[in-house]
Amino acid sequence: MKFNLLHGLLLSLYFTSLQAAPNIVFILVDDMGWTGSSTRMDPALPESKSDFYQTPHIDALAAAGMRFSQAYAPAALCTPSRAAILTDKTPAELHITTPGGSRTQNYQKLAPPRHLKELPEDAFTIAEALQQQGYTTAHFGKWHIGKNSPSVHGFDVHDGNSGNQMPDVQDGPKDVFGLTKRAMAFISEQSHTGTLFYLQLSHYAVHSPIEALATSRAKFAQMPAGSRHNDIDYAAMTYDLDNSIGQLLQHIESLGLSKNTYVVFMSDNGASSKPRESRNSPLNGGKGSLYEGGIRVPLIIRGPDVPSNSHCAQAVTGCDLFSTFSEWAGIDTPVDTDGSSLAALARNDASGFKRAQRVFLFHYPHYGLGPRQKPQSAIIMEHYKLIKDLESESYQLFDLSSDLSESDNLIQKMPEKAAQMIQTMEARLRLVDAQQALPNPNYDPEAIQTRSSSQAGFLRFKK
Repeated sequence: MKFNLLHGLLLSLYFTSLQAAPNIVFILVDDMGWTGSSTRMDPALPESKSDFYQTPHIDALAAAGMRFSQAYAPAALCTPSRAAILTDKTPAELHITTPGGSRTQNYQKLAPPRHLKELPEDAFTIAEALQQQGYTTAHFGKWHIGKNSPSVHGFDVHDGNSGNQMPDVQDGPKDVFGLTKRAMAFISEQSHTGTLFYLQLSHYAVHSPIEALATSRAKFAQMPAGSRHNDIDYAAMTYDLDNSIGQLLQHIESLGLSKNTYVVFMSDNGASSKPRESRNSPLNGGKGSLYEGGIRVPLIIRGPDVPSNSHCAQAVTGCDLFSTFSEWAGIDTPVDTDGSSLAALARNDASGFKRAQRVFLFHYPHYGLGPRQKPQSAIIMEHYKLIKDLESESYQLFDLSSDLSESDNLIQKMPEKAAQMIQTMEARLRLVDAQQALPNPNYDPEAIQTRSSSQAGFLRFKK
């Protein structure tokens, strides 16, 4: 009899603790820049929002929670960024530094390293940590971190191993409404059974190709264009994405889950700066570049203890989400983490925030499709940022607190600060055993790479 009573008490305490823990919804969008919505990511800076796109539901999410004005993706491209977010390891440490292959061409001075193309099976993810804590986990949408199924990395329910390829049968452009319906069905099932859940909703939007509803396109065709953003189709695609996010948030509210659910909204990297896509001004550069336009992204958190319409200017990164979700779920964070929990910051308790690593490291030893997508490393320390061009071994130093557009190179004006940051960067790269690009033995200085105005790719020719 005593055993039965004790057993019942323990079960009651277990289920009570589960109910006290929160649900977590992580919305990860593709290629949305810092200024890619109608939400001011920095309340003091009017240029930190689009002057054409309309995203009323993202605006409402920010109004109900906290926006982070200096949030960084772990990388300037999707695969390394997504792998880092899941594992709390920088792409440099994971050796996952670019999507897909990395060929060496004769016009390239450096030969990129043989990086990993997928997340190893033994990599420990936040989904696995939450599974062990009693959460049911789901991933819907873009996966794009290798051949292994999401089930290998801790997801109970998922869409399979998807890259940029959307389902053959889509509900809405970029499957924005199909993804949302699957997410809402998952939430409804967990709500019905009283199960804690972690939902990772990974949208294909707003990555190219541009797709949008005709009705959305008609709406923006009647609006005056902005000076920075003016593409009707891109605005319409962003609007469709926002409407699908609104449906999800309304569903969470209708089930009475809002008071016990954290919602985190983030982009995997900055916006592409190609024609017909977004513009990152006032930020410099774009996707594939370690300038601010490639790595500074929107981040919004709404949750039970998050003050409404609040703002955090602290520099944070996607690697912080593993520790943040762990703290919310009552999980002890591993010692060897690159990130730090944002839970204290999100509840507006700056004094309770402890940064494990005071240096943000970015490493891209590859060449991309654009002329600015070239081998670079970068670190951010406090409000200073150092970028190294791996080809020329030259440096740029910027004070982000006064030079958001990275237009004033301080490398000659602040030699001591530059020397300190160079030393720190090299030490961090050695510490994580970062792979390095090496001199290309087949480099031909006579070979030239140039863009043809009539083609999407690059042409190579001799002088």
